[in-house]
Amino acid sequence: MIAAVVFDMDGVIVDSEQVWDGVREQLVADWGGRYSPQAQRAMMGMSSGEWSLYMHEELGLPRPPEEINDEVVRRMLERYRADLPLIDGAVDAVRSLAGTFPLAVASSSNRPLIDAVLETAGIADCFAATVSSEEVGCGKPAPDVYLEAARRLAVAPERCAAVEDSGNGIRAAHAAGMRVLAYPNPHYPPPAGALELADVVLPSMRALTPDAVARQAPAPTRQRRDPNVP
Repeated sequence: MIAAVVFDMDGVIVDSEQVWDGVREQLVADWGGRYSPQAQRAMMGMSSGEWSLYMHEELGLPRPPEEINDEVVRRMLERYRADLPLIDGAVDAVRSLAGTFPLAVASSSNRPLIDAVLETAGIADCFAATVSSEEVGCGKPAPDVYLEAARRLAVAPERCAAVEDSGNGIRAAHAAGMRVLAYPNPHYPPPAGALELADVVLPSMRALTPDAVARQAPAPTRQRRDPNVP
């Protein structure tokens, strides 16, 4: 039985992947680096330490990763204050599920961004725990952030459902042993191989109901099986 739900944030609660892309691309232009079409997809799911190092080493930004990270976060907060791009139905889904399950966030966003989004959306009190991948060893697709969210909820990972949008996020939640409900990101669709790991594919966030979370939960040993074997 599913006993808790863990949400990703970017692409699930807030429609922000293209905002991240725009902010990073503009920073690269401002600071004399070289952006590439593959950069955003490569950085999806990375922790702040990982993507800031990527921007320094792969995109050619001359300033240190810590300074890159701080400036990206500053610009993201500025964008969110001007217009928080909430996903249609996400706030209602969070509030609906909070009446049935304890909830957590397991996000690749920095802590200040997680707090700003949840407070501005008016749903911070719906979550018993929030975890940023900058607070664990590795970002997605490693399962670290999901395992830490389950630990803070005091619920076994196999009794958690995860709500994800990206390929790396789906892989991370699956590797943690959670039931995965995927809402495929329309701007950066997850590859078919990752989407096959999802237990449910949601047509919209309005379809994320307590029944959708609990229905046909997999056996606890599912995460150790070959996903290509029925």
